Amino acid sequence: MGSSKEIILETHELTKVFLGFTALDAVNLQVERGSIHALIGPNGAGKTTCFNLLTQFIKPTSGTIIFEGRDITRNKPQEVARLGVIRSFQISAVFPEFTVLDNVRIALLRMTGYEFHFWRSDRLLDQHTPEAMALLDQVGLAEFADELTVNLPYGRKRALEIATTLAMDPKLMLLDEPTQGMGHEDVDRITQLIKKVSVGRTVLMVEHNMNVVASIAHKITVLARGAVLAEGPYAEVSKNPAVMEAYMGTGQEAQELGAAS
Repeated sequence: MGSSKEIILETHELTKVFLGFTALDAVNLQVERGSIHALIGPNGAGKTTCFNLLTQFIKPTSGTIIFEGRDITRNKPQEVARLGVIRSFQISAVFPEFTVLDNVRIALLRMTGYEFHFWRSDRLLDQHTPEAMALLDQVGLAEFADELTVNLPYGRKRALEIATTLAMDPKLMLLDEPTQGMGHEDVDRITQLIKKVSVGRTVLMVEHNMNVVASIAHKITVLARGAVLAEGPYAEVSKNPAVMEAYMGTGQEAQELGAAS
């Protein structure tokens, strides 16, 4: 294993073939509990396929997925979510015409089994207000509690999505391109937010912004053509010639990789 730390998630020879095309090729992944682990690679490298397999949106052709020592390879998506593997921006419930507070209260209700009955009584929502406000405070949105979600700037909507993910009480948060499409100010805000909410939790993230990866990830796994090309700390991976060539190429992206290290 090469580490004394506990492994919360691991895959063994995880493979997915679509109509003869190998999207993920015998990937062995180990994510340490309490860490921020980044999954990087060019478009088509297999990152989204890997996330889809881990959350059971699609089933593997072969290989196994182990979460907290339990084989979840054939579990249903809702079973995986109940175990604590939560994919932000996919599973999180964000309703644009509801207030920021109501979005988090509804997410909290999903953990009680009342998620399809919240409209029956305000009492069900009201009992979750203190916890919802605490989550909004954690992500810096307490002052926007009564604002309609549709009116939030893009970066703050992403923060709300993180709050609704936290409401699901995740043991492992899968963040899919959390800073995509953001300006520098929002990128910095969300980066610091991820670092803050990761305390006591485990984060596996797909991210293209190398400055974000360099600043908060403890371990990097590089995928290329569906297979693991390199793995380790960012300072080590960013200097790997194979990564520079196969992942980042020799142009602007390679320069950004080196600049972030």
